[in-house]
Amino acid sequence: MSFALPRALGFARPGETPSATAKTPAARIGLGLAAVGRPGYINLHRDRDLPADRSVEALRERTHELLDAAYAQGVRYFDAARSYGRSEEFLADWLTARPEVDDVVIGSKWGYTYTAGWSVEAEAHEVKDHGLATFLRQRDETDALLGDRLDLYQIHSVTTDSPALTDKELHARLAGLAAEGVSVGLSTSGPAQADTIRATLAVTVDGEPLFRTVQATYNALETSAGTALAEAHDAGLTVIVKEAMANGRLAGTDAPAVIRETAAEAGVGSDAVALAFVLRRPWAGVVLSGAATVEQLAGNLQAPGVDLDEEQCGRLDALVEEPEAYWRHRAAMPWS
Repeated sequence: MSFALPRALGFARPGETPSATAKTPAARIGLGLAAVGRPGYINLHRDRDLPADRSVEALRERTHELLDAAYAQGVRYFDAARSYGRSEEFLADWLTARPEVDDVVIGSKWGYTYTAGWSVEAEAHEVKDHGLATFLRQRDETDALLGDRLDLYQIHSVTTDSPALTDKELHARLAGLAAEGVSVGLSTSGPAQADTIRATLAVTVDGEPLFRTVQATYNALETSAGTALAEAHDAGLTVIVKEAMANGRLAGTDAPAVIRETAAEAGVGSDAVALAFVLRRPWAGVVLSGAATVEQLAGNLQAPGVDLDEEQCGRLDALVEEPEAYWRHRAAMPWS
């Protein structure tokens, strides 16, 4: 893996402090494929965002439209996962069809298995397992699709009780992957994200830190991981922010009044304000858009140009919820 581009996106090699500076404003926005790699997800208003036909081919076409639009507008980080349905397959097809696209960073995640069988009504959409056997199986599955285009492989949704934090054999295998040129990272979830992030900073192999990136939920409603993410940044990890729009709760007419009012003042949509709130954090290397339409993506990409003043930020700070309440609400959101 060449580190020239990742450094431009905020990714750092071991021993370096990651930077939030990118070559273009849009390069600080990444595109996550959770919303389009499978027919069901927990974002609001998917009935409006996705075509009535949610066949594999229809969502492949939608994913490629989004990737084309994102790349044309300067986005250079794309984020998939084994559990995002066929997201890796759709991304691999897009890369194969566009051999000239050689300046992007490709990330994926392992640790959840997609179990919905391409159905919105499935009883279980994904099953979590951070064991070594799952890593070995899913690593082979990812390699078969993305091959040497994979730059970053993350453990999906680590919590404080995850064996991924203590399994020395798994750590050795991950270090071996890093030695092959693939950066190793993890994502976090739940009300104890800060504790998880701090625990990851202590994971080493042969005296060297194992994890180079951390992907965490952070938005105007859920800021509890902020101090720990700053510590991770200072320790040399690249921070990737997910769910900056709280699965649609901070976008469009569903956004709280203060966000809609701030958006009106700035002449942008609520989504751009929600993303701008996160982009102000000096530790945020890449902030993910979870757009499901080209129009949503265009609105998201206005965020780097939104200059929130201190008074506006103070009003947005007042939106924060208790972490336990936020995550209870998220867990209750229906798959649609």
